[in-house]
Amino acid sequence: MGLLTQPANMVLLVLLAACALLFSRRAVLGRALVCAVTVILLLLAVLPWDYWLVASLEKRFPAPSLPARIDGIVVLGGSVDPVISAARGQTSVNGTVERLTTLVELGLRHPQARLVFTGGTGSVTAQELKEAPVARAFLDSLGFDSGRVLYEAQSRNTWENARFTRDLVTPQPGETWLLVTSATHMPRSVGAFRAAGWQVLPYPVDYVTTGRNGGLRFNLGGGMNAVANASHEFLGMAYYRLRGWSDSLYPSP
Repeated sequence: MGLLTQPANMVLLVLLAACALLFSRRAVLGRALVCAVTVILLLLAVLPWDYWLVASLEKRFPAPSLPARIDGIVVLGGSVDPVISAARGQTSVNGTVERLTTLVELGLRHPQARLVFTGGTGSVTAQELKEAPVARAFLDSLGFDSGRVLYEAQSRNTWENARFTRDLVTPQPGETWLLVTSATHMPRSVGAFRAAGWQVLPYPVDYVTTGRNGGLRFNLGGGMNAVANASHEFLGMAYYRLRGWSDSLYPSP
């Protein structure tokens, strides 16, 4: 899926094909491909893809008004890098670290709530390196009582986050459980938890857009990143629905 969701990879492959054609009997087709790629890059650079694609994902589940009592809080992994952490001997976090800092914030505001971090590894080559221990070390570094948190360390994807965490905590009817993850990732996550038979209250964090249309600009990197990030989620939702891992193609409140 990485190849399909990375516009830069696709552009490079097309340009390589175009270069090969330029030195063949089909040079006209090669020139056409170069022109087509140039137009596509221009569109990626100037149009507000972040608003059209990313902001639409972020708006799908608005931040909720929290009830007085929260029974539990589930935080999805993805905010730490266990491979770099092991290689460097210190905790390595990424741009989605708000998932973990929100765990601290909500945990302090709701001391009676059960806290769960769910994150194993999606790596094929480093299966022994899990996110959960790194997340625990990060919480310790913040001075938070990491012993309050249950850690699920076997999941490899969002579907397994939902299933394994459900089996770990056995949520009861009538309980209110918050689901904390990045706003762009929330639709796919909610679909997976619903398919696992668990109705959670979405609590999106880690916003990357203002939610407003900024109009035309000239930012090729930003446009390519927006398309790549959104494509990853939209294709992921389609795949999850196809596998029966989501309750709908594009989950909504």
